[in-house]
Amino acid sequence: MSGRVVLITGAAGALGRAVAERFASEGDRLALLDQVPMNLEAAYQGQCDLGNSAETEAHAARIVSQLGRIDILLNIAGGFEMGEPVHATSEKTWRFMFEVNLWTLVRMLEAVVPIMREQGEGRIVNMGARAALRGSALMGAYAASKSAVIRLTESLSDELKESGVQVNCILPSVIDTPRNRSDMPDADFSRWVQPQRIAEVMAFLVSDGGADIHGASIPVESLS
Repeated sequence: MSGRVVLITGAAGALGRAVAERFASEGDRLALLDQVPMNLEAAYQGQCDLGNSAETEAHAARIVSQLGRIDILLNIAGGFEMGEPVHATSEKTWRFMFEVNLWTLVRMLEAVVPIMREQGEGRIVNMGARAALRGSALMGAYAASKSAVIRLTESLSDELKESGVQVNCILPSVIDTPRNRSDMPDADFSRWVQPQRIAEVMAFLVSDGGADIHGASIPVESLS
């Protein structure tokens, strides 16, 4: 499996770094994108506003120009914001949740899917959330945006699997990151899923062992 070109969005975050380290350990060539500067070893890295279609497409084209192809796309970029009751949720919150969790993903797919179709193969893993399976109080906008990721994954998988492109998504519970610990200081951190565990699931989905999994939404949560 060594030598694959793996494009990771949201690479500067705690989860993105864990995923980058996992795939680097396989000998893969990493192409890392984030809105903020990174200090990670990679074959390609750049600051990218995933909300900008032209900028996203330009980075994808440069990755192919420099590294020859894109074998794997791991869409980690996203965000969370506890909202108000559904009837009182502001338009700003609705727009933010859908922009950061759905539209950034759509723009990345617009840039990379044509490349993978031309190659005749590719693997894509999107970032959903366990919260997408059932709405919860004060999380309506977030749950709705992540639910859309599940439906998009299923549709995209049906459209692409005959072209040799595999698409799945994962549904983690609360991830043990410094930001989440800061936001929820009274929580039981031992029950949160470790970023390295999510990286392992992603690695399996894009391995030969996961080759026959299409359009799936895989839960990832700690049992401790």
